[in-house]
Amino acid sequence: MLDGQGAAAMVLGDPIHLALADTRPRYDEAIRLSFCTPSGLTAEWLDVTSPRIGAVSGDIFGHGPFRVWSGGRVVEAGAVEAVMTGVRGAIAASQGVRALTAPIEIAEAQGYELKRLGGYPAFSVLMKSLPQAVRQLEQIPLHMLMGAITFGDPNTAIRDGRYRLNHIVAANPSEQTLTLSQRPNRGERLFWAMRDALAAERDMRTSLARTRTDLGEDPQFALLFPCMGRGPQFFGNRDRDLELLKSRFPGLPVIGFYGNGEIGPLDGVNHLYQYSAIVGLFALSAP
Repeated sequence: MLDGQGAAAMVLGDPIHLALADTRPRYDEAIRLSFCTPSGLTAEWLDVTSPRIGAVSGDIFGHGPFRVWSGGRVVEAGAVEAVMTGVRGAIAASQGVRALTAPIEIAEAQGYELKRLGGYPAFSVLMKSLPQAVRQLEQIPLHMLMGAITFGDPNTAIRDGRYRLNHIVAANPSEQTLTLSQRPNRGERLFWAMRDALAAERDMRTSLARTRTDLGEDPQFALLFPCMGRGPQFFGNRDRDLELLKSRFPGLPVIGFYGNGEIGPLDGVNHLYQYSAIVGLFALSAP
């Protein structure tokens, strides 16, 4: 559901337990089911050693306030989490973008402004990477384009999903620069990417296969948190992320919601994603 209120429930029995994170000893390795509002999302809350999986609450397209609940009450701090015990889990993010270039070294940046990639102006590199049909549009759809900062070996980072999306805030054609949502750093590797339904579908299939491999056995339940931007309108009026999960694991219990941002691990730390789908597969811990 994307246009109204709804409810769903999943019943978990022994030996699986959920407990508020502040009511029991800290579990550094336990996965934390994590929900927050936009104002409740802080770097301090996000930055814990435990892997998180969850999402940022939406406001039902302007018809209701941002809220998270716990114990039947609105959480005024805007963030709530539960420690999951008795289970093993594997988490993956499908960022689902189409790479337009290979990773290129950032040669010059100032603040949030990206000036040069390799030996060329950043704006020029972006324009030359665009598909011809996009390049000829009267107005370039910047909301569909983004930079992606890679981690580790840049030659395999795109294939392995080791990158962090950095959205374009503004283009400055006269200065041949681009303003990004996060500060780019000289020496980092960035590739230009574009939101694309077919690429998102392929990436989701890969993410599910990778997560199943990491778990080591078929899961007993799943959590799924796609972005509102990956809703049915993105996939041609289909809940494609959910369809792919149910096709890969027929009969698997799954619960989740469309978020205003997605929470999951990236490169060993917890990260706020956009336009992505976070999936967690879970099996009982060994006795």
